[in-house]
Amino acid sequence: MASRKEAHSDRRELLLIVAPAVLAVGFAFWFAYQFVEPAPPSQVTVTTGLNTGAYYAFAKRYAAILAKSDITLDVESSAGSLQNLSRLRDKGSDVTLALLQGGISNHKKDPELVSLGRVFLEPAWVFYTGSEKLERLAQLKGKRIAIGAEGSGTRVLALALLEANDLNDETATLLPLSGTEAADALAAGDVDAIFVVLSPQAKLVGDLLRNPDIHLMSFKQAEAYTRIFQYLSRVTLPAGVIDLDDQVPKEDVTLVAAQAALVARADVHPAIVGLMVQAAREVHKSGGIFAHFEEFPKAYDPEFPMQNDAERLYKRGPPFLQRFLPFWLANFIERTLIMLIPIATIMLPLFRIVPWLYEWRIRRRILYWYGQLKRVEKDIAEAGDSGYTEYLAEVERIEQAVGEIPIPLHFSDKLYELRHAVHLVHQRIAAKA
Repeated sequence: MASRKEAHSDRRELLLIVAPAVLAVGFAFWFAYQFVEPAPPSQVTVTTGLNTGAYYAFAKRYAAILAKSDITLDVESSAGSLQNLSRLRDKGSDVTLALLQGGISNHKKDPELVSLGRVFLEPAWVFYTGSEKLERLAQLKGKRIAIGAEGSGTRVLALALLEANDLNDETATLLPLSGTEAADALAAGDVDAIFVVLSPQAKLVGDLLRNPDIHLMSFKQAEAYTRIFQYLSRVTLPAGVIDLDDQVPKEDVTLVAAQAALVARADVHPAIVGLMVQAAREVHKSGGIFAHFEEFPKAYDPEFPMQNDAERLYKRGPPFLQRFLPFWLANFIERTLIMLIPIATIMLPLFRIVPWLYEWRIRRRILYWYGQLKRVEKDIAEAGDSGYTEYLAEVERIEQAVGEIPIPLHFSDKLYELRHAVHLVHQRIAAKA
């Protein structure tokens, strides 16, 4: 019966101490969870451009890289950067990422967007006909100019450059033609100049450069444009780079190029950011005609703020675990560690405090009766030779209470010492009584 009572007391004692500790650990879990990102989505959508264009082709290469980490990147074609921007702005859209041409928007217009870096250059080509050599856009006043279709990134860039030279609907004829349609109109003499924003490897660019009746404008004021429009870069198309045998182009040509950006919604998952930055590095680091090796992608964007995780990745590379482990495992461990750090901060002190607190409560229980016994001895000393019967009853009460103290087995020595002290006092009082 006594052992059952002691066992029940032990459980009660442990419960009184362990329950608050469990609550503390539970709070630590809850607190840590507030800082843990949910698991990354298994499917993400990026909007690009025409399915025959460079944006679409690059995004398909991103998708192949993300597939190795079991993440599906859905690539959506579009009419161009303006439609991409519209999809990003639409909160009901599934689109999370987009490739945007520089100069389309900025953080003031779209504060909910962030940049994952500038990924490649898109040169602006101005082709023209006629005997007059063009070196400045101002020379196009009074001309018929194809500036790209409505809603296209080419049109946005062309209008910005033309307006900087006081060229508008009143000083020139601006036509909504783009791509092959614009090139055909130029060859037919229906327009005097066309703007196209294409990769130098595009077939249309090669065909226009090889046409002896069509000329490519060299931007004499290219450096000035880069100062006025920070999203532009000054680039050189070297002589013969398109075709060394036929010397296409015949001489070096100075162009301005927009810096295409990989843009995301601000709530994009950090793990997706990491994968996209790594994919962009793998796809674009080789450079090309207008970029040196590893010049792109880069953690720079004059229009949108860099996403914090993306900026860290550009500086330090992928997280340590992702360098050696599969993406899903590395991500799981990283998320778990975020939980464990605050929990360990609470658990480690608890491992020291809980046993100490348990022992303190047991010792306190024993010391309480030592205090009671001490008080009786003091009262006897002050009372002299009277009241022994009353003190004897008090000691017997203490003796009975001490016999019922629930004490763990490893504290038995302390209990027996207390019992021995009570017994001595009892004998002394009994002898005097």
